[in-house]
Amino acid sequence: MNVSTAPTWNATVLTLYPEMFPGPLGISLSGDALMRGTWALEARDIREHGLGRHRAVDDTPAGGGAGMVLRCDVLGAAIDAAAPPDDSRPRLLMSPRGKPLAQNRVRALSEGPGVVLVCGRFEGVDERVIAGRGLEEVSIGDYILSGGEIAALVLLDACIRLLPGVMGKVASGEEESFETGHLEYPHYTRPRDWEGRAIPDVLTGGNHGAIARWRRAEALRLTRARRPDLLRPGED
Repeated sequence: MNVSTAPTWNATVLTLYPEMFPGPLGISLSGDALMRGTWALEARDIREHGLGRHRAVDDTPAGGGAGMVLRCDVLGAAIDAAAPPDDSRPRLLMSPRGKPLAQNRVRALSEGPGVVLVCGRFEGVDERVIAGRGLEEVSIGDYILSGGEIAALVLLDACIRLLPGVMGKVASGEEESFETGHLEYPHYTRPRDWEGRAIPDVLTGGNHGAIARWRRAEALRLTRARRPDLLRPGED
């Protein structure tokens, strides 16, 4: 297989557990795209910049409290080594206090040069490195994970599938949930009848205009029921 030597989308992940990557991103569509050189991944070990014989990367929180905090000098050095000042990629810190990741942000990231992702651990990251290295905090939901690695995988998967040539058909991503502002309409396939449940007649009648209207109505119905916060004025 011929592999491109100049991927158009480059991801660098800073983590204490580089062996977690590519993980699930190494299979299926993202894995095929990685092999083709559509995107590139570099997982860098933060501990390479740790201090002393034991490569220490954390210390006790100033002011007291439970847990440990990732040191600013260690993480700052790791970021500097991975992304010099002329690197135009956004620097993202996976953090539960960050701005929620939304599809419009994912699409914008996928259209750029790539990302530098910082995966925190312990109680958190020294605030000074967030400001000093211009890290944008990003959250994938209102819950706590053991570290930022799984969140980084989520963000990468969401971006990679939108890269040109990754999905089989461009249209397969255009009507998905959040792309249109609503949740996605229901899907059906064979058999026509299953356990007393039939495919809606409109979907088998061949009237494409009626199908489009049904899908819009169903998307709106589901959004009203499950995610009313997504509705625009006049849709509630």
